[in-house]
Amino acid sequence: MTHQPAPSRFPFAHTFSIIARDPDSGDMGVAVQSHWFSTGSMVTWAEPGVGVVATQAMVEVSYGPKGIAGMRQGMNPQEVMNELLRGDEGREIRQVAMMDNLGRVAVHTGVRCIAEAGHHVGDQYSVQANMMLKDTVWPAMARAYEAARGNIADRMLAALNAAQAEGGDIRGMQSAAMLVVTGKSNSHPWTETVVNLRVEDHPAPLKELTRLLTLQRAYESMNQGDTLLGAGKVEEAFQAYKAGTEAAPEVMELPFWQAVTLADTGRLDEALPLFKKVFADDPNWAALFTRLPAAGLFKKDEALIQQILAVAPKRS
Repeated sequence: MTHQPAPSRFPFAHTFSIIARDPDSGDMGVAVQSHWFSTGSMVTWAEPGVGVVATQAMVEVSYGPKGIAGMRQGMNPQEVMNELLRGDEGREIRQVAMMDNLGRVAVHTGVRCIAEAGHHVGDQYSVQANMMLKDTVWPAMARAYEAARGNIADRMLAALNAAQAEGGDIRGMQSAAMLVVTGKSNSHPWTETVVNLRVEDHPAPLKELTRLLTLQRAYESMNQGDTLLGAGKVEEAFQAYKAGTEAAPEVMELPFWQAVTLADTGRLDEALPLFKKVFADDPNWAALFTRLPAAGLFKKDEALIQQILAVAPKRS
């Protein structure tokens, strides 16, 4: 009889996940939710220009890096999967999905994965789940992903939300993660990770993941504004700044730097209401502002500086 590994050797990342590729951009992603602490540290694996992996159920974490390594060597995902499963005595308690940068998918759901468990493979995506409340979870994920619009992050998030709406993990919710990389590597590796967000422990991890994704996009808009301003595209830059501050109105960091840029480029009337709002939220922003000229981040114009500081609340 083949020896069956004791389940206690492996993390219990019973969960639902999706791997997918955007046929337009080539971006590839993996997203997951589980009733297990820090599911993203075990389940989600990706490498730009290579592929993505989700390894779950009684997790054998090595499927992640080994799966990526096999695809990097040019093996198709099914060949990689077959090779790893052959060497794994615990294969029947595993659930693993892999996809390469061409959108080819391989999935395995072991016969001993805790019910309800299963997967569905579609066009350049796969959804998989185990220890679910109902066996309708992964079909609901597939329908949601196919019906969703937007980029790959939006569509994967729609699939996760559909899973939870269908009952999700029988144990409830605890953590979630999303990892998206480019379909091709380039000479600027710091641009190849599009999304890398993890919610380690939260009563509503998908809600928190959605908030973090929105926040990331707000900061991306601000960065885009800086790039546009540097290219001399002033109006486009300020539109990007505005989009960023409107996406995350609770974050004072964003209108602060927007106001700094407005004032520094001669648009004081637009800057002052923003400064007033930020300074009222926390007077330390006014203190920070006074340090910017010495760092070369604001013009050394004492009259202008005092005009701005005049909108700060008076300290008692």
